Amino acid sequence: MKKIEIKKLVRSNVHSLRAYSVKEIPCKIKLDANESPYSAFSVQSPHSPQRTRLSAGATRLGERSAFSVEKIFQTLNRYPDPEAKTLKGIIAKNIKLKPENILLGNGSDELIYYLVTTFGGPVLYPVPTFSMYGIISQVLGEKGIAIKLDNEFDLNPDKILTAIKKLKPKLIFLSSPNNPTGNCFSSDKILKIIEVSKGIVVVDEAYQPFSSERGFLPLLRDYKNLVIMRTLSKIGLAGLRVGFLIADAGIIKEVNKVRLPFNVNLLSQAIAAKALKNKRMMGRYISTIVSERERLFDELSEIKGIKPYPTEANFILFKIKNSDKVYQKLLKKGVLVRNMKGVVNGCLRVTVGTKNENNSFLKALKEVIK
Repeated sequence: MKKIEIKKLVRSNVHSLRAYSVKEIPCKIKLDANESPYSAFSVQSPHSPQRTRLSAGATRLGERSAFSVEKIFQTLNRYPDPEAKTLKGIIAKNIKLKPENILLGNGSDELIYYLVTTFGGPVLYPVPTFSMYGIISQVLGEKGIAIKLDNEFDLNPDKILTAIKKLKPKLIFLSSPNNPTGNCFSSDKILKIIEVSKGIVVVDEAYQPFSSERGFLPLLRDYKNLVIMRTLSKIGLAGLRVGFLIADAGIIKEVNKVRLPFNVNLLSQAIAAKALKNKRMMGRYISTIVSERERLFDELSEIKGIKPYPTEANFILFKIKNSDKVYQKLLKKGVLVRNMKGVVNGCLRVTVGTKNENNSFLKALKEVIK
């Protein structure tokens, strides 16, 4: 049998890359992935003591409707709408823009891939931040420029502006609120970067629904090089994998050239469209998460030896001694959080869950640190 050395055929930038690994750890209370604790298709209010799961044949979102998963199943022999016109139209109406200003993707990851494919590099991003900016840049053979955040987890404008002038990045990714730190970057610093850059500046607003700040959507008409990225993953629809870009129609037209056909499947389009029509229920879930976030932050602040960092997202980063041991002991008690070792050393990150989940986490944490 002929022997082939596969590694010699692999591109060098991929050869040196480690696959992004998502470890599924079975756990009673899962607070590690920044998911919403509420499904967007729960029948009852998040304030109710019990929430009913929906049957596949008669799904509803807070009220009775003709929406039927069985009806969708009967059309799965056909390809989905390649342009996702219905879903795009609903999003456009919600944000008061035109459908040509929107591009849908199979999650934000795919959209990052398309942006780097379209515009190339160098690609600049602060660190720590969402790891896929750097990973996708490396996968596509583009140079990544990582600029450290300052001691307050804010942007370092001097270093970024110097890098822009010297290295001329074609793409700049700024996640605000930022993952894993949770804070929003200073608006004036982001604006300065947009004004100075001759490339595309992507403001990733995945966690914007939980933020007290307005976001950059109102500035889209003033800055042609501004792209805003959003997702439905954090507001109760993570399983659908639906993200979208909002930008000048000219940018959307160019990125659409590299978009794979039928990239958003039929089920995701239909379910997302239905969910987004009920803004009242979605708003209740978001408000509940924000309220619980504030309570959880206050509780953590009162525990000796713990320093929670201010957050505008649906998670809290906190510093704690012996973070590795605390993580493992929490796991043994059935509570899974995120160990940020290697990203923000000495820190753990906890997703805001339901009131009961948050109480269980706090109880376990207090027991562990004793």
